[in-house]
Amino acid sequence: MQGIDRAMSVINVLRVHPDKSLSISELAKQCELPLSTMHRLLSSLLEHGLIQQEEETKKYHLGYLWLELGLQMYDTIDYVSKIRPELEALMQKVEENVYLSKPMQTDSLIIERIDSLSNNIRVYDQIGLRIPLHIGASNKVMVAHFPEEKATEIIHELVPEEEQAAFREQLTEIKQQGYAVSHGERTEGTSSVAAPIFNHFGEIHGAVSIGFVNYHLTDRRLDELLSAIIESGRKISLLLGYKG
Repeated sequence: MQGIDRAMSVINVLRVHPDKSLSISELAKQCELPLSTMHRLLSSLLEHGLIQQEEETKKYHLGYLWLELGLQMYDTIDYVSKIRPELEALMQKVEENVYLSKPMQTDSLIIERIDSLSNNIRVYDQIGLRIPLHIGASNKVMVAHFPEEKATEIIHELVPEEEQAAFREQLTEIKQQGYAVSHGERTEGTSSVAAPIFNHFGEIHGAVSIGFVNYHLTDRRLDELLSAIIESGRKISLLLGYKG
């Protein structure tokens, strides 16, 4: 188990620096491991194709095996291809970037993004980005529909104790109204609206959201976006067999 934990610490350091290669000394420092241990780890990860080493600089970055595995996993998520036309229709309607997210432990994972080509100023979050579940409209709309026990676990882990009561009130309001709105929670000057996606068991399955720059945002524009996201969430849920 210790070997797996150490290997994953290397992978996670490289994952948060996707545009930068790191030397063995940099990795050893960030992972808090001796150079000798790091050398053995890197040799094993190289052998399995999980990392790559640049020939000239001798620095390391993630290997292409992760891309292969990710694409295979992406291909198995049948519902993405099933609902992609609805995501594209939503993007065309609102002319903003559209996102599809799924809960993953205490984070959410962006698994699809449809980019607007007509809007030069837009919010851009990468596919594969993990975001703590207490931040943002899409995450809050999912937590609001979690079973009580699961929601409580997330709140206790992620939300400061003095803020938990207000956070619960916010979740109650979100669940009642069927959508969530956030302003500047991750990036100043941006906003998002989100609606829940339910599966055929009536369980929360994910969230669809619209990200946009809130420069000159008007009440009328916000109402348009809310109407569109609620309708899209309903249509996607129906495509997944939801009967509610």
